[in-house]
Amino acid sequence: MDYQELNYGSLSRERELERSAAFPVLMRKVYTWMALALVITGFTAYAVATSPSLIRLIYGNSYMMWVLIIAEFGLVIGLSSAINRLSLMAATAMFILYSVLNGAVFSSIFFAFTMGNIAKVFFITAGTFAAMSLYGYTTKSDLTSMGKIVTMGLIGLIVATVVNIFVKSSGLDMILSYLGVLIFVGLTAYDTQKIKQMFLTAPDAGEVTQKYALLGALSLYLDFINLFLYLLRIFGNRD
Repeated sequence: MDYQELNYGSLSRERELERSAAFPVLMRKVYTWMALALVITGFTAYAVATSPSLIRLIYGNSYMMWVLIIAEFGLVIGLSSAINRLSLMAATAMFILYSVLNGAVFSSIFFAFTMGNIAKVFFITAGTFAAMSLYGYTTKSDLTSMGKIVTMGLIGLIVATVVNIFVKSSGLDMILSYLGVLIFVGLTAYDTQKIKQMFLTAPDAGEVTQKYALLGALSLYLDFINLFLYLLRIFGNRD
Protein backbone atom coordinates (compact mmCIF):
# COMPACT_ATOMS: atom_id res chain seq x y z
CA MET A 1 0.00 0.00 0.00
CA ASP A 2 1.53 3.32 -1.06
CA TYR A 3 1.09 6.70 0.60
CA GLN A 4 -1.67 7.80 -1.78
CA GLU A 5 -3.77 4.71 -0.99
CA LEU A 6 -3.13 5.18 2.73
CA ASN A 7 -4.14 8.84 2.52
CA TYR A 8 -7.31 7.95 0.57
CA GLY A 9 -8.27 5.36 3.16
CA SER A 10 -7.73 7.88 5.94
CA LEU A 11 -9.94 10.44 4.20
CA SER A 12 -12.64 7.82 3.67
CA ARG A 13 -12.63 6.95 7.36
CA GLU A 14 -12.82 10.64 8.25
CA ARG A 15 -15.85 11.06 5.98
CA GLU A 16 -17.53 8.05 7.56
CA LEU A 17 -16.90 9.49 11.02
CA GLU A 18 -18.33 12.84 9.92
CA ARG A 19 -21.43 11.10 8.58
CA SER A 20 -21.92 9.04 11.71
CA ALA A 21 -21.60 12.22 13.79
CA ALA A 22 -24.00 14.18 11.54
CA PHE A 23 -26.79 11.59 11.59
CA PRO A 24 -27.88 11.86 15.28
CA VAL A 25 -27.58 15.65 15.12
CA LEU A 26 -29.89 15.85 12.11
CA MET A 27 -32.42 13.38 13.55
CA ARG A 28 -32.54 15.33 16.82
CA LYS A 29 -33.21 18.51 14.85
CA VAL A 30 -36.07 16.82 12.98
CA TYR A 31 -37.86 15.86 16.20
CA THR A 32 -36.97 19.10 17.99
CA TRP A 33 -38.38 21.26 15.19
CA MET A 34 -41.45 19.05 14.97
CA ALA A 35 -42.08 19.28 18.73
CA LEU A 36 -41.55 23.06 18.65
CA ALA A 37 -44.08 23.39 15.82
CA LEU A 38 -46.65 21.36 17.79
CA VAL A 39 -46.17 23.56 20.86
CA ILE A 40 -46.57 26.73 18.77
CA THR A 41 -49.70 25.34 17.08
CA GLY A 42 -51.24 24.32 20.41
CA PHE A 43 -50.58 27.66 22.12
CA THR A 44 -51.82 29.61 19.09
CA ALA A 45 -55.02 27.55 18.87
CA TYR A 46 -55.74 28.09 22.57
CA ALA A 47 -54.90 31.81 22.39
CA VAL A 48 -57.27 32.32 19.47
CA ALA A 49 -60.06 30.27 21.09
CA THR A 50 -59.88 32.31 24.31
CA SER A 51 -59.64 35.74 22.66
CA PRO A 52 -63.00 37.32 21.69
CA SER A 53 -61.28 39.80 19.36
CA LEU A 54 -59.37 37.08 17.49
CA ILE A 55 -62.52 34.94 17.30
CA ARG A 56 -64.37 37.85 15.71
CA LEU A 57 -61.49 38.52 13.33
CA ILE A 58 -61.22 34.92 12.09
CA TYR A 59 -64.75 33.56 12.42
CA GLY A 60 -66.66 36.81 12.01
CA ASN A 61 -65.43 37.17 8.43
CA SER A 62 -66.25 34.36 5.99
CA TYR A 63 -63.21 35.21 3.86
CA MET A 64 -60.63 35.20 6.65
CA MET A 65 -60.61 31.40 7.05
CA TRP A 66 -60.03 30.97 3.32
CA VAL A 67 -57.17 33.49 3.48
CA LEU A 68 -55.55 31.47 6.28
CA ILE A 69 -55.97 28.15 4.46
CA ILE A 70 -54.61 29.52 1.17
CA ALA A 71 -51.69 31.08 3.05
CA GLU A 72 -50.94 27.68 4.63
CA PHE A 73 -50.90 25.93 1.27
CA GLY A 74 -48.70 28.68 -0.14
CA LEU A 75 -46.19 28.32 2.70
CA VAL A 76 -45.96 24.52 2.38
CA ILE A 77 -45.53 24.68 -1.41
CA GLY A 78 -43.08 27.57 -1.17
CA LEU A 79 -41.00 25.91 1.55
CA SER A 80 -40.85 22.57 -0.27
CA SER A 81 -40.11 23.94 -3.75
CA ALA A 82 -37.69 26.73 -2.80
CA ILE A 83 -35.79 25.01 0.03
CA ASN A 84 -32.50 25.09 -1.90
CA ARG A 85 -32.77 28.83 -2.50
CA LEU A 86 -33.87 29.78 0.99
CA SER A 87 -31.53 30.43 3.88
CA LEU A 88 -31.95 28.27 6.97
CA MET A 89 -33.26 31.29 8.87
CA ALA A 90 -35.87 32.07 6.20
CA ALA A 91 -36.97 28.42 5.98
CA THR A 92 -37.29 28.24 9.78
CA ALA A 93 -39.33 31.46 9.84
CA MET A 94 -41.71 30.04 7.21
CA PHE A 95 -42.07 26.83 9.21
CA ILE A 96 -42.88 28.76 12.39
CA LEU A 97 -45.35 30.97 10.53
CA TYR A 98 -47.06 27.87 9.14
CA SER A 99 -47.35 26.47 12.67
CA VAL A 100 -48.99 29.70 13.84
CA LEU A 101 -51.47 29.75 10.94
CA ASN A 102 -52.30 26.10 11.54
CA GLY A 103 -53.03 26.89 15.17
CA ALA A 104 -55.37 29.70 14.16
CA VAL A 105 -57.22 27.43 11.71
CA PHE A 106 -57.61 24.57 14.19
CA SER A 107 -58.64 26.78 17.11
CA SER A 108 -62.22 25.72 16.33
CA ILE A 109 -61.63 22.35 18.02
CA PHE A 110 -61.88 24.17 21.37
CA PHE A 111 -65.46 25.13 20.45
CA ALA A 112 -66.46 21.56 19.54
CA PHE A 113 -64.63 19.44 22.14
CA THR A 114 -63.89 19.68 25.84
CA MET A 115 -60.38 20.36 27.09
CA GLY A 116 -60.37 16.93 28.72
CA ASN A 117 -61.18 15.17 25.45
CA ILE A 118 -58.62 17.20 23.52
CA ALA A 119 -55.93 16.32 26.08
CA LYS A 120 -56.95 12.64 26.09
CA VAL A 121 -56.80 12.37 22.29
CA PHE A 122 -53.51 14.28 22.20
CA PHE A 123 -51.87 11.69 24.45
CA ILE A 124 -53.39 8.85 22.41
CA THR A 125 -51.97 10.50 19.29
CA ALA A 126 -48.56 11.01 20.89
CA GLY A 127 -48.35 7.36 21.93
CA THR A 128 -49.48 6.09 18.53
CA PHE A 129 -47.14 8.44 16.69
CA ALA A 130 -44.17 7.51 18.89
CA ALA A 131 -44.78 3.79 18.38
CA MET A 132 -45.08 4.07 14.59
CA SER A 133 -42.14 6.44 14.26
CA LEU A 134 -40.02 4.06 16.34
CA TYR A 135 -41.14 1.20 14.10
CA GLY A 136 -40.19 3.15 10.98
CA TYR A 137 -36.83 4.01 12.52
CA THR A 138 -35.89 0.51 13.67
CA THR A 139 -37.49 -1.85 11.16
CA LYS A 140 -35.28 -3.67 8.67
CA SER A 141 -38.17 -3.98 6.21
CA ASP A 142 -38.35 -1.64 3.24
CA LEU A 143 -41.51 0.44 3.66
CA THR A 144 -41.45 1.90 0.13
CA SER A 145 -44.33 -0.28 -1.07
CA MET A 146 -46.41 0.62 1.96
CA GLY A 147 -45.57 4.27 1.37
CA LYS A 148 -46.98 4.09 -2.16
CA ILE A 149 -50.15 2.42 -0.91
CA VAL A 150 -50.83 4.94 1.86
CA THR A 151 -50.03 7.84 -0.50
CA MET A 152 -52.64 6.58 -2.95
CA GLY A 153 -54.98 6.08 0.00
CA LEU A 154 -54.39 9.71 1.01
CA ILE A 155 -55.42 10.92 -2.44
CA GLY A 156 -58.58 8.81 -2.23
CA LEU A 157 -59.26 10.14 1.28
CA ILE A 158 -59.04 13.74 0.08
CA VAL A 159 -61.39 13.07 -2.84
CA ALA A 160 -63.89 11.24 -0.63
CA THR A 161 -63.76 14.03 1.96
CA VAL A 162 -64.56 16.64 -0.68
CA VAL A 163 -67.45 14.52 -1.95
CA ASN A 164 -68.79 14.13 1.60
CA ILE A 165 -68.90 17.91 2.00
CA PHE A 166 -71.84 17.80 -0.40
CA VAL A 167 -73.25 14.38 0.57
CA LYS A 168 -73.03 15.11 4.33
CA SER A 169 -73.14 11.46 5.35
CA SER A 170 -72.30 10.89 9.03
CA GLY A 171 -71.63 7.20 8.32
CA LEU A 172 -69.18 8.00 5.54
CA ASP A 173 -67.58 10.63 7.76
CA MET A 174 -66.86 8.02 10.43
CA ILE A 175 -65.49 5.56 7.85
CA LEU A 176 -63.20 8.28 6.50
CA SER A 177 -62.03 9.02 10.05
CA TYR A 178 -60.91 5.41 10.57
CA LEU A 179 -59.28 5.34 7.13
CA GLY A 180 -57.52 8.60 7.94
CA VAL A 181 -56.05 7.09 11.11
CA LEU A 182 -54.78 4.04 9.19
CA ILE A 183 -53.30 6.19 6.42
CA PHE A 184 -51.43 8.57 8.73
CA VAL A 185 -50.23 5.74 10.97
CA GLY A 186 -48.66 4.22 7.85
CA LEU A 187 -47.29 7.56 6.66
CA THR A 188 -45.65 8.16 10.05
CA ALA A 189 -43.65 4.93 9.79
CA TYR A 190 -42.85 5.49 6.10
CA ASP A 191 -41.79 9.13 6.50
CA THR A 192 -39.60 8.26 9.49
CA GLN A 193 -37.77 5.57 7.53
CA LYS A 194 -37.38 7.89 4.53
CA ILE A 195 -35.91 10.65 6.71
CA LYS A 196 -33.56 8.18 8.41
CA GLN A 197 -32.29 6.82 5.08
CA MET A 198 -31.76 10.33 3.75
CA PHE A 199 -29.58 11.36 6.71
CA LEU A 200 -27.61 8.12 7.03
CA THR A 201 -25.56 9.31 4.04
CA ALA A 202 -25.55 13.01 4.97
CA PRO A 203 -22.01 14.38 4.57
CA ASP A 204 -22.36 16.81 7.49
CA ALA A 205 -24.84 18.71 9.62
CA GLY A 206 -24.34 21.99 7.79
CA GLU A 207 -26.97 24.50 6.69
CA VAL A 208 -28.00 22.55 3.58
CA THR A 209 -28.73 19.30 5.42
CA GLN A 210 -30.37 21.19 8.28
CA LYS A 211 -32.84 22.67 5.78
CA TYR A 212 -33.76 19.13 4.73
CA ALA A 213 -34.11 18.23 8.40
CA LEU A 214 -36.64 21.08 8.57
CA LEU A 215 -38.58 19.52 5.69
CA GLY A 216 -38.47 16.19 7.52
CA ALA A 217 -39.87 17.89 10.60
CA LEU A 218 -42.65 19.38 8.48
CA SER A 219 -43.59 15.93 7.14
CA LEU A 220 -43.79 14.38 10.61
CA TYR A 221 -45.60 17.44 11.99
CA LEU A 222 -48.29 17.06 9.31
CA ASP A 223 -48.56 13.33 10.04
CA PHE A 224 -49.05 14.07 13.75
CA ILE A 225 -51.59 16.86 13.22
CA ASN A 226 -53.71 14.84 10.80
CA LEU A 227 -53.55 11.73 12.99
CA PHE A 228 -54.68 13.85 15.95
CA LEU A 229 -57.61 15.36 14.04
CA TYR A 230 -58.89 11.98 12.81
CA LEU A 231 -58.56 10.41 16.26
CA LEU A 232 -60.37 13.41 17.73
CA ARG A 233 -63.29 12.78 15.38
CA ILE A 234 -63.42 9.17 16.61
CA PHE A 235 -62.77 9.48 20.35
CA GLY A 236 -63.69 13.07 21.16
CA ASN A 237 -67.14 13.46 22.64
CA ARG A 238 -68.66 16.70 21.42
CA ASP A 239 -69.90 19.24 23.93
